[in-house]
Amino acid sequence: MALPDYLQDTSKDFAKQLTAATAVPINTSTFTGKQFVAGEDPLQSQAINLATSGIGSYQPFLTAAQGAIGQQAASAGPQAYQNFMSPFQSQVIDTTLSEFDRQAAIGRQKTRDDAYTSGAFGGGREGVQLAEYDAASDRNRAATLAQLQASGLADARAAAQQQFTNQGLLASQQMGLSNFGRGSMGQDIAALGNLGAFRQGLTQSQLSADQQAARTGAYEPLQRLDQYGAGLGRLAGFGSTGQPIDSGGGASPFATALSTATGIAGIFGKLYGNKS
Repeated sequence: MALPDYLQDTSKDFAKQLTAATAVPINTSTFTGKQFVAGEDPLQSQAINLATSGIGSYQPFLTAAQGAIGQQAASAGPQAYQNFMSPFQSQVIDTTLSEFDRQAAIGRQKTRDDAYTSGAFGGGREGVQLAEYDAASDRNRAATLAQLQASGLADARAAAQQQFTNQGLLASQQMGLSNFGRGSMGQDIAALGNLGAFRQGLTQSQLSADQQAARTGAYEPLQRLDQYGAGLGRLAGFGSTGQPIDSGGGASPFATALSTATGIAGIFGKLYGNKS
């Protein structure tokens, strides 16, 4: 069956356009490449920098906590109080006993004076009174000394216990500050990362839209030619032989265009010598 005369010129025009369109390579660099990949958002960069700078940030707190624990250990044990004995303890004892001895001497002299007044001076009764006085004075002196030493010991032990408690609290506080600081930093990093990812997604959507527009523009002549060929085939009685060209990465546009040309091979045959 011969090709109708009214399709002769049209078929030739299609063949020329198909030849021209497939002869020129499509510049795929206009819609491919890393220029269509969204880069790292500034907020993501900030999150990364914050995370990097925060590595090891716990170390000062850990060092302080370890020091506090060491001080706490020094405040424990049966001999720990010795580190907290007042350096003025001996001066306090010496001053107190010196005053005690002065008052005791005054009291001893009064005892002798009383013996003299009562007529017992120089006798055995005076000796007994002085002996009793001296014994009582010695007992009081020893009790005073013991009380001073016990007081100093109690104060030292209390100070050691307080130091033990304080250093334990300090260690706990340092670890708490470390955990709080790292936890807060983690929240900041997460917030920055999420916001950065959101903005990066928006940027990527815009780049993808630009990429699609560039791809569509590059393949538009082939798509138009494909529709042209499909229409020509229908007019020639071959039915719809054309397939939509997928400019989004599906079948090759060149393969589709050539398939369309093959599908209407009968037209070419009619044009170039096959008149049967």
